[in-house]
Amino acid sequence: MSPGKSWILRTNVYEVNLRQYTAEGTINAFRNHLPRLRDMGVETLWFMPLTPIAKQHRKGTMGSYYACSDYVSVDPEFGTMDDWKALVSTAHAMGFRIILDWVANHTGWDHHWTLSHPDYYKKDPTTGTFKAASGMADIIELDFGNPALRRAMIEAMSFWVSETGIDGFRCDLAFWVELPFWLEAREAVESIRPLFWLAELDPLAHPDYMQVFDAAYTWTWMKGAQDFYSRALPLEGLREILERYAAVPGLKAWFTTNHDENSWNGTEYEKYGNAARALAVFSGTYPGVLLLYTGQEAANRKRLAFFEKDPVDWSGGTPLHAFYKTLLELRTRSGALSAAALLEPVETTERASVLGFRRTFGEESILVLLNLSPEPLHFELTAEPGAYRNVFTGAERRLERGGILALNAWGWLVLEKIQAL
Repeated sequence: MSPGKSWILRTNVYEVNLRQYTAEGTINAFRNHLPRLRDMGVETLWFMPLTPIAKQHRKGTMGSYYACSDYVSVDPEFGTMDDWKALVSTAHAMGFRIILDWVANHTGWDHHWTLSHPDYYKKDPTTGTFKAASGMADIIELDFGNPALRRAMIEAMSFWVSETGIDGFRCDLAFWVELPFWLEAREAVESIRPLFWLAELDPLAHPDYMQVFDAAYTWTWMKGAQDFYSRALPLEGLREILERYAAVPGLKAWFTTNHDENSWNGTEYEKYGNAARALAVFSGTYPGVLLLYTGQEAANRKRLAFFEKDPVDWSGGTPLHAFYKTLLELRTRSGALSAAALLEPVETTERASVLGFRRTFGEESILVLLNLSPEPLHFELTAEPGAYRNVFTGAERRLERGGILALNAWGWLVLEKIQAL
């Protein structure tokens, strides 16, 4: 990875659902939350698409972010292009990076290209009209076999980088788009400056795409963790999934929820129940990139509507602000949680219930122990003796080989090695 992109190795990403973030649902209203998010330790803000939403075949009252009618404008629902440029400038001054959701595979039915460049689209041989995306009647597929379409798409992506100053892209359904386009696009757009490329795909299924993307989703882990919790499956299955991820290239993006999961499959509490926070600790300490979603710090337990106005309920404050701040600040300051750190499993006498691992970088060391069971446990671990600080409580203790540790049901310990007590 080039020096200009080294920040990616230690970043975290917070997804902004602008429509549901505030009552106003605008860029300017969201700006008021920047200080709070920076205090929480957020490094990179990922904004769901800002582009104008198509009206033809629109779903619901407000339509989908992912059915655009113009790639180089801002939907009036969110504000203006000047509002966006001002937010990027303010966020950069505060130390944030900004990435934008990019929907390359398809547009809405009334994108202006359907009139000016109908040859940019795939055709349905049955109807003779544009080809609707599989299972999604409000969007139509673009034809990346057309060189003119590829050039137009790259020009649009370049606009947001050169004109608004964003730092990268989260690429929607990246595996639906042919790999040669992404290779062409990355080379062309990065001629402006180095960028962060986050893919909505699983590297276990599409490892070849990781020659383009810096990081990608861990769908297999997410589904495996859900099955593990809901079906009381053996922990060994999760260890096997992690071994498979270690064998494929690129940074892994770990998450417990996002806009699709929350709206369509349930909140993190519906999916993982009492294991939700332990899995969040895993996501923040295992090698890779941590992804967070709008409202997680508020312990949001509501499925947010996708095509309607349905704001997050912030009336209860942000009870998990301190929890996430602890994780995010640890990732920022400790080399042991950087992508360059070494990873080794840590064994305990409760292997069937405890997932343990150590991250080390030089003299820095972080020990993580997760009780992924509904029972409180006492156990011994094989670990390097030394003095440690519990990063969540600040309590210090010395660990010895054969010493006994305790974890509550679905509990966790994140211990940072310190100088001898």
